[in-house]
Amino acid sequence: MNFLITGGTGFVGRKLVEKLTSLDHHSYILTRTPENFSNTENTTYISFDNTESLPVIKGVINLAGETLYGYWTKSKKDKIKASRIETTQKIIDLMKQMTKKPDVFISGSAVGFYGISDDMIFTEETKQPGNDFLADVVVDWERTAKQAEELSIRTVFTRFGVILGKDGGALPLMSLPTKLYVGGRVGKGEQWTSWVHLDDVVDLILFALQHETISGPLNVTAPQPVRNKEFNQILSRTLKRPYWFPTPSPLVRMATGEMSQLVLKGQYVLPNKALENGFEFQFPTLHLALEDCLK
Repeated sequence: MNFLITGGTGFVGRKLVEKLTSLDHHSYILTRTPENFSNTENTTYISFDNTESLPVIKGVINLAGETLYGYWTKSKKDKIKASRIETTQKIIDLMKQMTKKPDVFISGSAVGFYGISDDMIFTEETKQPGNDFLADVVVDWERTAKQAEELSIRTVFTRFGVILGKDGGALPLMSLPTKLYVGGRVGKGEQWTSWVHLDDVVDLILFALQHETISGPLNVTAPQPVRNKEFNQILSRTLKRPYWFPTPSPLVRMATGEMSQLVLKGQYVLPNKALENGFEFQFPTLHLALEDCLK
């Protein structure tokens, strides 16, 4: 089968393309610089300006977007939002032009939709978004992607949590203090981290591609969120480093600005839809996930 992917050269995208290739599918990867990549038997790199020769596409997966990491200046925040909205709109416009529409459109999203809370539990049944910058971005992002439903394309919003992997994502930054023997809780340590292993992310995307009963929001998080202090305790044990040096909230805010909310605040998110549809996580607990990522 043929799949069209944006963000196919990124942290999640590379792993997804690798898995699709192993299953003998063909990935058409939309990128601004296709000349920088070499096509293979199962991968073709194309630009938005060169999509006329696309074959019939089974599904479209949208993973593109400016990284959240970095000091949140006004320019940075504008890029975070615009990169998601503009790319998603381009995909919608492209699908409108297709004579044979894809069966499914999986559009990246984020648990940031739910806003911030230390005591609420969020599932796909939670309809009210948060009232901060990230929630606003996600609401507009999903609203743009939702246009695919008007084309009779099954549409899924994969709301990613904190993705843990061996070669990228959030873990290298999160584990650095512990590796330097100054690990400990960040801020009060009570904020929730809704995490997920990269392998489960890829498997859940494939699961959503294959299961016609899945549409709308899909929480891509492990079934056992942990508080920040517990995350860092398990991280310290896994790395065989001490857990003793708390990082004060003012220091984090001074170093990262508004982006500090990614580590000082969080939300408890459960993947109810995945579990109800029979998905089985390879890494349901943080201990198993970190053992695999850091071995």
